[in-house]
Amino acid sequence: MKEVAVFISLALGFSAVMFFATTSQTARAMSGGNAGSGRDVHVKNCQRCHGPQGKGDGPAGKLLKTKPADWTNKQKMSGLSDDYIFKIIWGGGGIVGKSTLMPAFKGKLTDEQIRDVRAFIRSL
Repeated sequence: MKEVAVFISLALGFSAVMFFATTSQTARAMSGGNAGSGRDVHVKNCQRCHGPQGKGDGPAGKLLKTKPADWTNKQKMSGLSDDYIFKIIWGGGGIVGKSTLMPAFKGKLTDEQIRDVRAFIRSL
């Protein structure tokens, strides 16, 4: 009987460790994104305003009164959380009190594509 209780305790402990390890890995994968894929999404959706290198100097961006963000400005970008970057891509500039000229990409890009763009931005 004691051996069964020890076995059950060990099995439950192992299951709990595996659950938390898997949950942690899943959360990291969901939050990380793929910078290479994000670059592709950037070229198709963001480059016209943010420019090919993410400096905010794209052809359409040059025409705007409020200039697009320079993603290569490490000091400024390091002050922005991943959640903030996701939110502004998802909901547009107005959702975070920025220019409404920054369009919302919800419905156009998947959450995974938005995380990929965020990873690309972080790679600059």
